[in-house]
Order: sequence, then structure tokens, then C-alpha cells
Amino acid sequence: MKFPTKLTKGRLIKRYKRFLADVELENGSIVVAHCANSGSMLGCMDAGSTVYLSPNQNPKAKLDWRWEMVEIGDGLVGINTSHPNRLVESAIKDGTITQLQGYGSMRREVKYGQNSRIDILLEDPVLSSVPGLCYVEVKNVTLKIGDEARFPDSVTARGAKHLRELTQMVADGHRAVMVYLVQRSDCTRFRPAADIDPTYANELQAAYRAGVEVLCYQCTLSPAAIEVTGPMAYTVD
Repeated sequence: MKFPTKLTKGRLIKRYKRFLADVELENGSIVVAHCANSGSMLGCMDAGSTVYLSPNQNPKAKLDWRWEMVEIGDGLVGINTSHPNRLVESAIKDGTITQLQGYGSMRREVKYGQNSRIDILLEDPVLSSVPGLCYVEVKNVTLKIGDEARFPDSVTARGAKHLRELTQMVADGHRAVMVYLVQRSDCTRFRPAADIDPTYANELQAAYRAGVEVLCYQCTLSPAAIEVTGPMAYTVD
């Protein structure tokens, strides 16, 4: 995924009200950027961090900037949670996510479960080699503990609900896949953050045992683009 224009560098002053961030640009001006991330962003929002913004292309938007990435150590971390679904969609189409090949069509944000929408629905009822329906849920991963990527970074009842709904899809005879997209390149494996949300970790174990598949893919990031590069090892328990 290429950005229409190269990202603008700045220094984070503070994140507040969940969706707002004050950033000082290199020219010394201070702007308010939209933070498209409802999580805690643990470890990703320290004051003084180098951050990267994109100009808001939506003429109806109230803010001129969107916060895209934060520099941590020698690398970048993608904090914008509006990108992962599109990144995974592209990675399926170009064959990077090999486990999700063979379907004839793909739809986004399809209603299912208990008043929910699945991120990606893969369909091909005429093929006998794959189940006709494949429900794909995508989660953005930014938290790093040690050398491991972790999810979630805060308690998520909504995330646990999604796991139960995926489990029900398997019970109904369909395929269900949980994709963790790690928007950073400095981790060696993934595991659930049981110390932050033990309920979510338990729900993931139960879903996995019930037949929900787990995939974890890593990204490389630059101020010009984000690319899904390949699979990452994971531990569910």
C-alpha cells in the first residue's frame, strides 16, 4: 500500500481523547492530527517520539492530518487501524497470504453473527477444494513485549465477541480465520497478551481448539508505503 504522498515527519507532544494527537512539525508549527486507533497504544505514544503524518484527503474531515506511524528504536510502527483490512485484502489478491487462496470472490464488511460485520468474506461455492465461505477477521498488532508481538494492548470485549462469532461460523460448517497483522518488523513471533486481557486469551484458545484458524503476518513500513511481507510464527497458548 503506497501513500499518495510521502509522509510528513513530526514530534509527538501528546495523544488525548483517544482520537486526537498534538504534533510539532519540523517547521515548528503545531498541528492536531486524527489518531485512528481506539486501543491503548501501549508503548507507541510516548511524548517526544518521532511520528509520521499524512495529509487528510477527505474534504469533509475536520482535521488536516492523520497520524500514520511512530518511530520506535530503529523501525516504524503502523498505528492507523483503518489500513489493516485493505492490506490483508491486497495480500490475499497478490498471493502473499498463501493460506487464503482459491476463492472466486471477496467482499468487505459483510453482516454476520450477532449484529457484527466480518472484515473479509471469501466465497466460492462451486469449488470443492475449499469450503464455500471463509470468514476472515483482521486485527492490527502494534504492541511488542520482549521480542514478541502481542494482542490486545487493552481489554477488548468486542474482540472476544468476534472470536465467539468465528467459532459459530465453524460450527455452522464454514471456514473461519483470525488474521493478526503486525505493523512492525522487529518481532520474531506472536502470542496473545494474556497478562493484559486473560479473557481474550482464553477465548482465542477456545476458538483455536474449535477449528478457527490463526494466521499472523508481518509488515515492513516506510514513509512511502506499507507492505505485508510474510508469515510470523505464533503461539496461541
